Amino acid sequence: MAPIGKLYSVPTMRQTLVIKSVAAICGLELDVVADYKHFVDNKKPDFLAKFPHGKIPALEGANGFNLTEGAAIARYLVNLAPNSDLLGTSQEDKARVDQWVHFAETEIGSHSEIINQMLVGVLAYNKALHTTLAERQLRSLKTLDAHLSTRTYAVGERITLADLTIASALYRAVTLTVDAAVRSTLVNVIRHFETIVNQPKLKEIWGEIKYVEKALQYVPPKKEKEPKPAAPAPAPAAPKEKKEKPKKEVDEDEDDDNLVPEEPKAKNPLDLLPKSSFNLEDWKRAYSNKETRGAGGALEWFYANFDKEGYSIWRVDFKYNEELSVTFKSSNQIGGFFNRLEASRKYLFGSVGVLGEPDASIISGAFILRGQDAQAAVDCAPDWESYEYKKLDLENEDDKKFFEGALAWDLEVDGKKWKDGKNFK
Repeated sequence: MAPIGKLYSVPTMRQTLVIKSVAAICGLELDVVADYKHFVDNKKPDFLAKFPHGKIPALEGANGFNLTEGAAIARYLVNLAPNSDLLGTSQEDKARVDQWVHFAETEIGSHSEIINQMLVGVLAYNKALHTTLAERQLRSLKTLDAHLSTRTYAVGERITLADLTIASALYRAVTLTVDAAVRSTLVNVIRHFETIVNQPKLKEIWGEIKYVEKALQYVPPKKEKEPKPAAPAPAPAAPKEKKEKPKKEVDEDEDDDNLVPEEPKAKNPLDLLPKSSFNLEDWKRAYSNKETRGAGGALEWFYANFDKEGYSIWRVDFKYNEELSVTFKSSNQIGGFFNRLEASRKYLFGSVGVLGEPDASIISGAFILRGQDAQAAVDCAPDWESYEYKKLDLENEDDKKFFEGALAWDLEVDGKKWKDGKNFK
């Protein structure tokens, strides 16, 4: 079977998951453009000639028919395979499918997207709005949970477009707002979600679902405190006579919680690693005080002192670059992420920047971190999973070039040049 057309999209978009799932269930071959680069390819004249608004997902039909908007593309694919029954079998069921598609997109999915944009710094954070959106989303999920309490699927006895759209809305929500405590109250919703994403034809499309244990919260940038003037030394006090306090008799019925010693705080596993010859604080000083490149520079110091057994190098990329707008907001987002990494300051050095132009930018950079597992050093930040982490091998020429470019702030990725950056030191 020849492909019905080309799909331009970003893999993590919920609309993309729905479209791919429809194609799989309907037995349609879809050519998903694997090398599509958002904010690059959709700005090109040939793309805009077919899709004037430059929006994705976008379907370039083999028959010359072009279409945008995820819901419209999904319905179009369903209509190419009418025997799939993904739109329902009766006029009433078709209307119910439309109802639940609209409900999932507006009452569940859109709330997650706005909350996420506030948490990562794309939108200015507003606590009242965050609380309102989370409450409205939970109310919607409880309505859905009650509906699913007597049903396997949202409409009828088989999977429909409504089920796929509901699952796509949950796909982001369960990594952001629907935490373990909330999930325990939504057993029917979670059962339905697991049923859809684990269908044999769909499992590879949806991949592994990563549930959040605690709903992500906004962490404001840390404010620098002005140093207080030193207080004058107090005059020496006359020695006081020590008086013995009378011992208190302990009554058997008295609360004796204070007699139980406090449990020692668990050590960070990174503190248990074997001692390293590489001193991260010395590196931070070298980076701050030396030119990055050139003889006697910071990179030369780094290569002379780096311990690849005790530390590792990682490439860091923001997952949702399609949500980025103006450069200064993207730079503020990096600063917010760094502030939320404060608990790992002694384990981590970072140099991350904004590359590209407004509405066509990415966030990328490099981390030097203790140990060989990135998560151990970054999961103190509630939004750490909004970034991808790829281990770099400095013996590989491309990896080394990326690392040095990130540190020198002259990194270039896919034609996008470094515009602004921040260091975590």
